[in-house]
Amino acid sequence: MSVTTGMFYVFSTIMLLAAFRVITARNPVHAVLFLVLTFFQAAMIWMLLKAEFLSIALVLVYVGAVMVLFLFVVMMIDVKVEGLRVGFWNHFPLAALVGVVIALEMVAVLMGGFRTMDSADSVNVASSGLLQTSNTRELGILMYTQYIYPLEVATAILLVAMIAAIALTLRTRKDTKHTNPSDQVRVKARNRMTVLKMETTSTAADQTSVASNVETKA
Repeated sequence: MSVTTGMFYVFSTIMLLAAFRVITARNPVHAVLFLVLTFFQAAMIWMLLKAEFLSIALVLVYVGAVMVLFLFVVMMIDVKVEGLRVGFWNHFPLAALVGVVIALEMVAVLMGGFRTMDSADSVNVASSGLLQTSNTRELGILMYTQYIYPLEVATAILLVAMIAAIALTLRTRKDTKHTNPSDQVRVKARNRMTVLKMETTSTAADQTSVASNVETKA
């Protein structure tokens, strides 16, 4: 057994155990952390398959953004674990049946994808020079040539969603106090500061003489 095969089995074992702990952990924070570990192991498997772009994207997008957001949300809100487990065993048979069906469908799809190429296809791929280029370059060429229109549609949808989110969160509310930056820039000193003329106060010597006079009268 080669080193690559041994590392694949190690990463796969850790990933399966972490994925199992995601659904069996009682603490939601622990479940999110196990899911992060699962994504890391999946990224390492992508590295073994020489799909470095997918591996880095998995770490940056899911671990660095999505799962960190999930972790913050779970830690900030007060999740009642006892309430979530009410009626668990009543719905367990249906959930187990759905899980088995999904697992069988995934096996049927993946078994077709694991078929090796025949000799004619491998010769054609080798002759075309695709094996000499990197996975990231070929993915970029395919994305920006054959799938350029779906990519543009997806970017437009994401841009509209971002603008809509900003518009929803920046609505003017009457129950909050806010300042206008343009008014702050144009403000003048005489509008902010008022000079008051007050009578001069007595000095310390005058206060001492007044105190001595009070004592003599007493």
